[in-house]
Amino acid sequence: MQLTVSGKQVDLSDALRVHVDKQLGTITAKYFDQALEAQVTFSRARSFFTCDINLHAGRGITVRGEGEAADARAAFEDAAEHIAKRLRRYRRRVSAHQRDLNKIKPEMARAYVLAPEDEEEDEREAKNGHADGMKALSDELHATIVAEDTTAIETLTVRDAVMKMDLAFQPLMMFRNSKTGGLNVIYRRPDGHVGWIDPKA
Repeated sequence: MQLTVSGKQVDLSDALRVHVDKQLGTITAKYFDQALEAQVTFSRARSFFTCDINLHAGRGITVRGEGEAADARAAFEDAAEHIAKRLRRYRRRVSAHQRDLNKIKPEMARAYVLAPEDEEEDEREAKNGHADGMKALSDELHATIVAEDTTAIETLTVRDAVMKMDLAFQPLMMFRNSKTGGLNVIYRRPDGHVGWIDPKA
C-alpha cells in the first residue's frame, strides 16, 4: 500500500509514521486483499490535533475517517477507529462489491466547485427590484468556477450506494440505479437519516 503521511504546521516523528503504517496495514488486511493507497493528514486547531484518513482500497471503494484529540497519536487512533467501525458494518457487502467491480464500468462526469455568490451584490439586486432579469440570468449561467475535476457515477443498488456514501463519509452521492437505470441521489439529512431522490419513482 502506498502511504502518504503529512502534517499541516505539525512536526511528525518517525515513531508516529511507523505506528500509522502498521495500524492501517492491520485494518486493511482484514477487509481487502490489497489496499492501493492511503493519505493521512495531521493538523492542529487551537489546543487539539486533528487527523484525516483517506483510504483508497481498489476501484470504487474509498473509506474516510476523521479524528481529533489532545495529541496527534490519539487523533489518529480516533480516525482509524471510525474507519474500522464503518468497515465492520459493511464487511460482507464490501467483499461482494469488490468481486462485482468489473461487471459494470462507471460513467465519468464533470464535477465543478463554484465560487460563493457576492452577498453585497445580492443585496443591491434586492433593493433595485431585480430590474434587469436578463443580466441576472447571464450572471447565473457564468458562475466563477474555481475547480474542475471528473467524478465517477457508478451503477449501484440504493443499498450499496448508501454503503459507499457512508464509507467515504460524504454528505451526498449521485449514482445510476441498477434497477431502474435512472440517475438517483442520496444524501445525509440533518436528522441523521438518509434521503433518496428517485425521479422515476
